[in-house]
Amino acid sequence: MTAHAAVLRRLPSVDEVLKTSAACAAVEQFGRPAAVAAVRSALDETRTALRTGGVVVAADTATADTVAQAALARLVAAAWPAVRPVFNLTGVVLHTNLGRAVLAEAAIEAAVAAMRQAVALEFDLSTGRRGERDSLVRDLLCELTGAEDATVVNNNAAAVLLVLNTLAKGREAVVSRGELIEIGGAFRMPDIMARAGARLVEVGTTNRTHAKDYAEALTERTGLVLKVHTSNYRIEGFTASVPARDLVALAREKNVPLVDDLGSGTLIDLARFGLAHEPTVAEAVAAGADLVTFSGDKLLGGPQAGLVVGRKDLIQKISRNPMKRALRVDKIRLAALEATLKLYRDPDRLADRLPTIRHLARPYDGIAAQARRLCPVLAAALGETFAVAVADCRSQIGSGALPLETLSSAGLSARPCTERGAGRTLDKLAQALRELPVPVVGRVADGALVLDLRCLDDEAAFAQNLAGLAGAADALA
Repeated sequence: MTAHAAVLRRLPSVDEVLKTSAACAAVEQFGRPAAVAAVRSALDETRTALRTGGVVVAADTATADTVAQAALARLVAAAWPAVRPVFNLTGVVLHTNLGRAVLAEAAIEAAVAAMRQAVALEFDLSTGRRGERDSLVRDLLCELTGAEDATVVNNNAAAVLLVLNTLAKGREAVVSRGELIEIGGAFRMPDIMARAGARLVEVGTTNRTHAKDYAEALTERTGLVLKVHTSNYRIEGFTASVPARDLVALAREKNVPLVDDLGSGTLIDLARFGLAHEPTVAEAVAAGADLVTFSGDKLLGGPQAGLVVGRKDLIQKISRNPMKRALRVDKIRLAALEATLKLYRDPDRLADRLPTIRHLARPYDGIAAQARRLCPVLAAALGETFAVAVADCRSQIGSGALPLETLSSAGLSARPCTERGAGRTLDKLAQALRELPVPVVGRVADGALVLDLRCLDDEAAFAQNLAGLAGAADALA
């Protein structure tokens, strides 16, 4: 009999494993069917490894307890939610891959309340009859933007799609060639127009478009003129474009709606927080755009949503489009959106209450002081394999907003002490940070792993989380 065969004969049975304290804990926490399946899988993996010459456990340690512990660990790992909180230390405040805007406490409380009980979603409490869900935020949006009416769908791409399908299906949509944007996830304006049933009419050139280009393109076949805010890139040099306010008279003369897609749109002038000015929704409405579309989860700092504000007759037409039902938002997002919008009624305290604005407005000195406090904590966790230091950073706003604007920030850099295999060492460190109880996501730049602390709110929780690196120093070497 081979050594592997002998070990196979000594492996415990499923019933033996299930009698251990670890297996009982697994049954109590995850249920008997899941615990039994995990035990069987652990035993099967051990048998397979032994039969193929692999080494899983020594003969003397392949006990019921060790198998039960392996099964319990498997169940615990599988129980981790797929949508997990992380520490966003990438330096990108509105990181699309990390969920964009962090919601304000008021929005979280409103969303939780909407989840816990029935709400008056499409029920008019004053009449006792069926209501309209847009009415829950319509007045707020009109108040904050100066628009006549408003409607809400599930994101800005849907807002643009719905507007195009309503006003330009089977007709022409005129847009500058320099504004045919592509954003993340292969969202291309020409493709959205095609899906909406509109025929794209490009005017001007990539770098220069003039008012006469629009004038020559407008015919009886035109459904709308679309002005797209190029929020995720800039064309510089020999350029020309036509502001939306300069297209108003032309569009009205031809009786064609002017739609201004602001993309990441903001409800407040960011210059008051030391940032570059980004066109606000109220400015677009005041300039004369018939409709303005923008996002809820970018600069606005709320939940994912697409917002359309503007002329009442056009909003009503959009709301009657059968596609509106397919693109509508649920009670949870509406509750969070309403709470977020209400914060804008008090702009002087917005930075204290809205995480997106707080992170964007956070001063360098405070971030640098935090970095100095956390530097020895990270250094102790990583041992002698890395040189840890306070580093100056340049944060980005993200999600296509102000692409050329960076913010002075500070963070921690971890640089391998040995140049040989430094790239692999950094990859191991990045992976180890992602495997912490609360994953830490940074960025690799200039031969170091950099953790930009601009978005770090809970310093104590982060320091405690780093304790999970204990014992990883040798593996990272």
